[in-house]
Amino acid sequence: MVSFNRRSLLKGAAAAGAVGASGLLDFAKAWAQQAQWKPEANATLNVLRWKRFVPAEDAEFMKLVDAFSKATGVKMNISNESFDDIQPKASVAANTGTGPDIVWGLHSLPQLFPDKVLDVSDVAGYLGKKYGGWFPAAEATCKAKGKWAAIPVAVNGGYINYRISSIEKAGFKSVPRDTAGFLELCKALKANNTPCGFALGHATGDANGWLHWVLWSHGAYLADKDGKVSINSPETAKALEYCKALYATFIPGTASWNDSSNNKAFLAGELHLTNNGISIYAAAKADAALNAIANDMNHAEFPIGPVGKPQELQLTFPMLAFRFTKSPNAAKAFMAFLMDAQQYNPWLEAAAGYLTNTLQAYDNNPVWTKDPKNTVFKNAARNTLPASGIAPVDERAAAAIADFIVVDMFANYCTGREDLKGAMSVAERQAKRIYR
Repeated sequence: MVSFNRRSLLKGAAAAGAVGASGLLDFAKAWAQQAQWKPEANATLNVLRWKRFVPAEDAEFMKLVDAFSKATGVKMNISNESFDDIQPKASVAANTGTGPDIVWGLHSLPQLFPDKVLDVSDVAGYLGKKYGGWFPAAEATCKAKGKWAAIPVAVNGGYINYRISSIEKAGFKSVPRDTAGFLELCKALKANNTPCGFALGHATGDANGWLHWVLWSHGAYLADKDGKVSINSPETAKALEYCKALYATFIPGTASWNDSSNNKAFLAGELHLTNNGISIYAAAKADAALNAIANDMNHAEFPIGPVGKPQELQLTFPMLAFRFTKSPNAAKAFMAFLMDAQQYNPWLEAAAGYLTNTLQAYDNNPVWTKDPKNTVFKNAARNTLPASGIAPVDERAAAAIADFIVVDMFANYCTGREDLKGAMSVAERQAKRIYR
């Protein structure tokens, strides 16, 4: 039995699942008979996931949850929280030993409490062998102390979303591939009253994504390959100066934006270029009143900076189970079932490019080719660095991104709260408290 706490989603899932639901259930029953993980008797799994941005993805997810529950007898309770609320709730659960059995979180969440999570190396090994292996950053993000602390279910690719007519009016045929040209485009957009805007607030996905791109594209990192704090550097200073020049072209209010702010502004016609997943485009395509925006939209990779090669931070979605769960076998079975091709391929397609596969065998999913505007998102999991950049992926790196050290450094300088040296010094001091 599945417990839904969102009435509208239940209706949407029922409508979306009317075709093929029986086939999925038949497969789930056969899968459960052969699976190496046999759920505990009367098992219940409380799953906390990030709030969906693409309704079709959520509907498809609930279909496979329902099939798993009926096939295995595991009672599934699914709840969701905003991006920014996942990590605090997961930390409370880890520290108290009570709460959700499974958390489907963001970035390097499992690195915050690696000793509190279930070792899922057997699940990761099974999936990796069956589906062509994991992309490197996904694997690095979810392995701690030589074991798999979580399963990297997917990556949310965040790239440049733009209005085609606006950049053409600004005198550009496409988004420039270099940071200098990109700044000139943003200046021209502002001059035409069709401004850009990027989150400078505590937006876990958007702000971390584009600001780490700015930092890394200039050859700067919070910590070096040995885990030594290196943020106070000439390269960081150049990244800060570039970011402030970009900030001068932004729509007002970005210093307080969260992960949904730019979506709303773009769909309202107030914003003409930003960084985001494909959710803006998906929402515009799904709403007849917004189809004109969808038709006028496209996506582009992040420009190349002085470092001379792509430097991306994409949003990994790791799924972990706590050691305190009373149903560890059920938790492992659910993770393995979720990423089996029979479920994962339709789910990936329903996400419409919002999610990118972390297993190499899924590169051929039709979602990447049936709409050319989706294609740029295909390589997000392949191209991203871990959230730690070039530094080791560990508890320190997870704490640094959870504390928004890089985001706050850029925000402090761009908004005038700190001068150049002050912004770097504050970030360095905060980082050194973590990287002791």
